[in-house]
Amino acid sequence: MSYVEVPGAKVPIRMWADPATVEGGAMQQLQNVATLPWIKGLAVMPDVHYGKGATVGSVIAMQGAVCPAAVGVDIGCGMSAVKSSLTANDLPGDLSRLRSKIEQAIPVGRGLHRSEVDPGRLYQFPTSGWDDFWSRFDGVADAVKFRRERAALQMGTLGSGNHFVELCVDKSDSVWLMLHSGSRNIGKELAEFHIGEAQKLPHNQGLVDRDLAVFVADTPQMASYRHDLFWAQEYAKYNRAIMMALFQEVVRREFRKARVTFDQVISCHHNYVAEEQYEGMDLLVTRKGAIRAGSGEFGIIPGSMGTGSYIVKGLGNAASFNSASHGAGRKMSRSAAKRRFSTRDLEEQTRGVECRKDSGVVDEIPGAYKPIEKVIEQQRDLVEVVAKLKQVICVKG
Repeated sequence: MSYVEVPGAKVPIRMWADPATVEGGAMQQLQNVATLPWIKGLAVMPDVHYGKGATVGSVIAMQGAVCPAAVGVDIGCGMSAVKSSLTANDLPGDLSRLRSKIEQAIPVGRGLHRSEVDPGRLYQFPTSGWDDFWSRFDGVADAVKFRRERAALQMGTLGSGNHFVELCVDKSDSVWLMLHSGSRNIGKELAEFHIGEAQKLPHNQGLVDRDLAVFVADTPQMASYRHDLFWAQEYAKYNRAIMMALFQEVVRREFRKARVTFDQVISCHHNYVAEEQYEGMDLLVTRKGAIRAGSGEFGIIPGSMGTGSYIVKGLGNAASFNSASHGAGRKMSRSAAKRRFSTRDLEEQTRGVECRKDSGVVDEIPGAYKPIEKVIEQQRDLVEVVAKLKQVICVKG
């Protein structure tokens, strides 16, 4: 870790990234955040890169305030993974059928389920709290209430961009199921609505960047945002849980003779807010592109669609607010990746992976991301590696 002092800042910037390699726009965003009146700490992960208002790959601790743009528009986005009883030897040589079955079970892109998924029919799915969760939708912002039906049909769907479903193999040849998704369109609309509301408030008019507008404690606007934020985070958690259950059903059916069993699912948000205490202060800790890595807590740090991912266990480093990176992090924008790489490059960089290899996913090519091994190495004081996974199937939105 290194410290970067910023003139006029309220706190130093604690960096697990090499400051010399952080793009200028991202560094300026970090400096802007460090000057906010409510900030009590700022930790920067190795996968840091430019975002809206606040960088992706930053952990922002505030007292009595929260910045919606520092959560990101995909509220509750995160990862889930589970180890199965299958081994690499159980997998067929041609994985195209299994990939097709996964895509049939889990809608991708803007896809919807034809009817709401009934969690009661999913094998061993924990349904307690399900009715209460949906009843709390009545309290969300009026601007998005008309999205109730769409939100229900999108529950258990993947989305697009860097979201994915993968079948992976670890170094012991055990087969894992893994996926990455968030709160779908309902989370995005809630985020955008509240960012707009925050920007109208008088106390935000003098900020260096209007996208850093905050809500402050003990105000109606903060209460409204907290309700919608925590509801969307729960939506994202349920969304991943249902997809994982559907994924497990596919695997059970396709490998019926193997009588597949699964370990406990590991799940973690990496765009969210949590109430935590540090140095005797009650803080609102925003992780945008970062996971919680408290002592002994399991987490997932994915690479790109051709390089593999890591299951990790947190070391509880308070200097990082018990956090770690959320992935490899982009080293170039989507538009830059499309200009730089071709479908032939994509085919080469995803050799051995059953996945899309067309122009629609060139922006997700491994070459557009930072090397995941280096990202892991830069945070050895934040997490320990439990397993390294290599995907053999990757379903993209």
